Amino acid sequence: MLMVGLLAACGSGSSGNKEAAPNGNSDGAKAGEQVTVEFWTISLQPTFNDYFDKLIAEFESQNPNVKIDWKDYPYDAVLNKLMTNISGGDAPDVVNLNTELANQMGTKDALVDFNQELTAEQKAAYFPGIYSSTEMNGKAFALPWYTGLPVLFMNKDLVEKAGLNPDNPPKTKQELNEWGRQIKEKTGAYGYIFTMEARTLLEENLPFLSDDYKKAAFNTPEVEEYINENLQLLKDGVIPKDIINYDKQVQYFASEQVAMSLSSSPFINKIKTAAPDVYNKMLAVPSPVGKAGIRYSNTMNIVVPSATKHKKEAVDFAVFVSNAANQLEFSKIANTLPSTVESAKDPFFSENDGTLEGMAKTVSAVSLDKAEDFYIGVESAKDVNEKVTKALQEIYLNGADAKKTLTQAENEVNKILGN
Repeated sequence: MLMVGLLAACGSGSSGNKEAAPNGNSDGAKAGEQVTVEFWTISLQPTFNDYFDKLIAEFESQNPNVKIDWKDYPYDAVLNKLMTNISGGDAPDVVNLNTELANQMGTKDALVDFNQELTAEQKAAYFPGIYSSTEMNGKAFALPWYTGLPVLFMNKDLVEKAGLNPDNPPKTKQELNEWGRQIKEKTGAYGYIFTMEARTLLEENLPFLSDDYKKAAFNTPEVEEYINENLQLLKDGVIPKDIINYDKQVQYFASEQVAMSLSSSPFINKIKTAAPDVYNKMLAVPSPVGKAGIRYSNTMNIVVPSATKHKKEAVDFAVFVSNAANQLEFSKIANTLPSTVESAKDPFFSENDGTLEGMAKTVSAVSLDKAEDFYIGVESAKDVNEKVTKALQEIYLNGADAKKTLTQAENEVNKILGN
């Protein structure tokens, strides 16, 4: 998602650590009034407790009338809990959401519009392409936080056992399939882990929605042909059939049942913990591209629910969490990419110390020129994505008829889009 030309587009503006700047809202705490800002994140405890304890202490020191109450929830639980709390009149004040969920909440008028809350200088601190990922109808529903681009992780031992040269890795989806077939033939391991998400159609430059995003456009012979190619790869054992979640992806790679996996930098920590011996065999290279020649990134955002009782303090904290200095510090400990211009200028992102983490970091950085955001401008993006992804999974996993399933998904997506 998004940072095309990011580094090249470096402009001005920085949000330094000292700039928890007051914003021009009228509903902040009265002078001397103590307020508590409830802050939700997704699956960051306990790994990053030290970072957030320091971050929160610094903000509270600069804003002695504000107490931050930090809570952390699993990804699968956060949206339902957020909607439940908002409908029950107990909305949190600052929440970590991905772009898909932020757009979903924004289109329901449930989030504060940052275009109204931030100064031009504050907005310029973020890469325009990333900041715009949740902009719709002139409103910006989120501040971009940390981001990531997929890279291709390889088990060097399995690749070499298959007679392949890891120094000349696959650069296209077609080459990735050829490598996968050879790995299966020579080692018996699966070639690579395949995602069954809707975005795979866009990566292959296949039709998805109409140009105005108002109608489904994926029910075509070209999409059926692409699906049939993947069904053959599943049948031949080149890609495993039951990889439908992240934990399963980690399990397969850590047990050396698969030789290659497309994932982002946090995948490293998972393998390092689950299988240190496999971690020592890993290499990171740029992810192969499909016929569209693009890579989709994943951004985590900071949003402020419009039901917050402390909008000024919440916006100030959201700016503070996502400012350049704090994003740079978080990237250094979490192996993520920043969404702020000044952070990305730091030599940290171009230095490769020879470790797997260093490889993944520099590979991600050089991949930014092919990054795009799938969700820009798509209303109800989460619902559309889920319908198409579910249809693909029904075909790939359960043997559903492709034409019939695509037609059903087409009707469902058109209803979501108001047709």
